[in-house]
Amino acid sequence: MRRVCVFCGSSFGARPAYTEAARALGRLLVDRELELVYGGGNVGLMGVIADEVLAAGGRAIGVIPDSMVTREVAHTGLTELHVVDSMHARKALMAELSDGFIAMPGGIGTLDELFEVWTWSQIGIHAKPLGFLDVEGYYTHLQVFLDHVAAEGFMRARHRTMVAVEADPVGLLSAMGGFEAPETIWDHEVGKR
Repeated sequence: MRRVCVFCGSSFGARPAYTEAARALGRLLVDRELELVYGGGNVGLMGVIADEVLAAGGRAIGVIPDSMVTREVAHTGLTELHVVDSMHARKALMAELSDGFIAMPGGIGTLDELFEVWTWSQIGIHAKPLGFLDVEGYYTHLQVFLDHVAAEGFMRARHRTMVAVEADPVGLLSAMGGFEAPETIWDHEVGKR
């Protein structure tokens, strides 16, 4: 991996641990010589991780829709800031620029972004590693639900396990480094890919 896309909240959340995790992940990315790709905002956890990467001498690349430049207060001090015309274009460009994806604590936008790249991986559009940074159990209930989805037959076991889940950034990057692309959703025996 050369660049890691981090999906995270445009707010700070209820616990100081979320901000500390954003700082720790930002420093770790620079330590590992990985560039940050993210949503381009200067607010919440988005601003925290970008500022930490820049303060540590790393590269931070933002991608933000023009309609959100004011609402999310686009970060003007980034290494690169791409202003695009839609949320679809934002997600597509972040995916194109990145070699792996991490979801930190965040809201439905964060979940939307990770689930979309997870779906793309499942159907074979890319084979890039994915992970949840489960700060203080933030994603515990979601993991239980995803296990339920798999148990109910709506997700195959190999697709359920294709996303790493770790409580600390070091463990998560390590788990993502061992990523192997699973087979796509389509069965080989039916001749589909």
